[in-house]
Amino acid sequence: MLRRIAPALLTVLVVALGVTALAARPPQGTPQRTADFVVLAGIAGLRWEDVDPQSTPTLWRMAEEGSIGSLSVRSAHRPTCPVDGWLTMGAGSFAAWNGSRSVDGCPSAGVTVEQPDGIGANLPDQEGVVQYNQQRLPWGAVPGSLSESVRCSVAVGPGAAVAAARPFGRVDRYASGLPADPRPLLGSCVLSIVDLGTVAGADPATRAEEARAADAQLARVLAARPPRSLVLVAGISDTAQPSRLHVAVADGPGWGKGWLTSASTGRDGYLQLVDLAPTALAALGRPMPERLFLGRPALSTGGRPADLAEAIDAPANADREAAAQRSVSKVFFALLAGVQVLLAFAILPLLRRARPHAGPAGPTPVSGRVVAVMELLLVAAALTVPAALLADAVPWWRGEHPGWIFAGVTALLVVAGTAAVRFAPGYAGTLGPVGAVAGLSTLVVGLDVLTGARLQLNGVVGYSALQGGRYAGLSTVGLGVFLAGALLSGGWFAQRVHRGWRPAVMVAVGGLAVVVVGSPYLGADPVGAIALTAGVSVAAVISAGGWLTISRLAWATMAALAVGIGFAVVDLRRPPAERGSLGRFLSALGDGTGGFAVHRSSTENFETLVNSPLTVLALAGGLLVWFALLQPWGGLMRLFGIYPAVRAALAGTVVAAVLGGVLDGAALDLMGAAAALVVPMAALASLRVLGHAADRTRPAPGRPRATGADDDSGPGGVGPVGGGDGPTGGGGPLGAVHPRPISGPPASAPATVARAADPPGDEGVDEPANPTVSGSTTGPAPTVPVPPRQVSRSSTEVAAP
Repeated sequence: MLRRIAPALLTVLVVALGVTALAARPPQGTPQRTADFVVLAGIAGLRWEDVDPQSTPTLWRMAEEGSIGSLSVRSAHRPTCPVDGWLTMGAGSFAAWNGSRSVDGCPSAGVTVEQPDGIGANLPDQEGVVQYNQQRLPWGAVPGSLSESVRCSVAVGPGAAVAAARPFGRVDRYASGLPADPRPLLGSCVLSIVDLGTVAGADPATRAEEARAADAQLARVLAARPPRSLVLVAGISDTAQPSRLHVAVADGPGWGKGWLTSASTGRDGYLQLVDLAPTALAALGRPMPERLFLGRPALSTGGRPADLAEAIDAPANADREAAAQRSVSKVFFALLAGVQVLLAFAILPLLRRARPHAGPAGPTPVSGRVVAVMELLLVAAALTVPAALLADAVPWWRGEHPGWIFAGVTALLVVAGTAAVRFAPGYAGTLGPVGAVAGLSTLVVGLDVLTGARLQLNGVVGYSALQGGRYAGLSTVGLGVFLAGALLSGGWFAQRVHRGWRPAVMVAVGGLAVVVVGSPYLGADPVGAIALTAGVSVAAVISAGGWLTISRLAWATMAALAVGIGFAVVDLRRPPAERGSLGRFLSALGDGTGGFAVHRSSTENFETLVNSPLTVLALAGGLLVWFALLQPWGGLMRLFGIYPAVRAALAGTVVAAVLGGVLDGAALDLMGAAAALVVPMAALASLRVLGHAADRTRPAPGRPRATGADDDSGPGGVGPVGGGDGPTGGGGPLGAVHPRPISGPPASAPATVARAADPPGDEGVDEPANPTVSGSTTGPAPTVPVPPRQVSRSSTEVAAP
């Protein structure tokens, strides 16, 4: 009875863990009205390296008294040109100006601002810009949403006019520059948007001069600010490639010394350009528009160093790291893909010649040293991504040659990790390297997530704040490595227990991984948690043996759907401004705008598929598995027969990686990251299984000869006792010495009894089942010459009379 309801109980347990992890949210301060007026001051191109007490004394004092952060200026186009930045700020969503693009990616023509009455202004191109964003771009932005949410707004300068123009092009009050006395103008409306100029170029002297001019204009704004006002200063856009992080400073009641953050970033000290519009409305106590902004209201959090120079060094250092990460990341993944493809080609002849042949003819065995070296290379390849993650603990980006420094640190960590695996206990067993590599990879990524995912932010194998996709939690690569490592670790543990306990072990390990991935406190990836739930369910239902049947796949699908539906119900019960990505998507489906999200996801999947080196890793790994490892000479099918829990872990990894990649817009990136760990380990284990495919040993005392095809009652694995890492189980590297292997008897010799290899921990037990085999002192027993017969099963090779 218990066995029949076990799948249902395990499914319920996984679902409960998943929904609990996704539903729990860290406490966030609710934005309250803090001001009667808001002034948004934009300086295109301003970065923290441009701010100092000498060139920008006004901004320095403002930053010392207020809250600061790094601003990601992502818009609908890259790079974010000044006009795109102003338009995105006014839309509260990723927007872009239409028109032809020059070599640097920015529109060739300026913005036309008409002043028909001397009070306000009109943008004749605004109607075309709105249509362009609604019909041609996947974000569905509505330019002018910010100004439409207040009764009256002021714009100073052409850039501010772009941000303040209503959807039909009207600017309520406009001035081309700050008047002699800005007080009446800034106090005429609750919202004022001011263009303070541009800081551009690479020459430090030129940038310092332009920053000084913008700071002088800011001093006039602060002197004329209305009472009880919030002033937000933002480096509104890029002015050159590559993109950089920019300045964000807030000063006003309730915005004392602290870090700026928002729910859209989930990390202290980071803000998005799309967060400025909802921040202004929240500070004024105004309701959000019906079509919600993509951004979230900013908050001020504590923990900022008292010394402003030390505090500013953090966002400036993040900007330098993010700038260096872009180029190094491309080279790293290209090299990783190339190395793993070369290893795939190099292992093919070893697989062909790994299996021993009983007859006089056959391929020459490969040298044990060659195989040992190949195994170490496979371990090193599997540990490269975790090593690259750890390398970000060293400030390699500050050096003169950051790429070479990163490569050196990563290489040292790979060597150290490979040595740790090589000399770890149990390395000689078939699953020894698999368990060690999987456990080490899971530990590295898991500890980083538990400590705030600091290594993933702007890391080479993490995510970049410049891309604006993610600022906290697990990256796509980190998720791929973590889910593969967690499931492989679960399979390794499950293989060492009785078959009846294997599903429970898989659920325990996998359920913990689901909590780490999905919790907003940790991985903050609800889509990844839903996908991992499906993978854990698949692994649990087939870990005790058997294949992925329709009914078992149905259980896994039901578990993933249950987690998704459970989280959706919880998310939809929250206020609209506090909902997560899933709740927003379902709300969009309800009001007929969900097509934008579907279009964005399909576009992101396609772009990632054709542009990412991880696609090469996923395809190369799939080709190696399908055309080599799964072939009769490849060894993987034999590995699956001997170790069903490992087979279950690999199946669960494929399901989770494919599902997560498609739902999260990552295409094959998630599968490529998982393949970087899984494929080398599968190839290594296949080599070891093939190398000992013909090994047989004498039976242990009292152990009955297996006669059924489904005898799997041992405590540690497949086979009468466990199907462990002994010779028949594929134990040890090729050429290793195994306990008491014997070959089958010749046709004319008396028959002897042989069984599968001893499991781990039984190597020291070798008492024979009968005194004839052991050489008992009672005298030799008569033997009957019979022709040998060998019965092959998935886990045993028995020579019986």
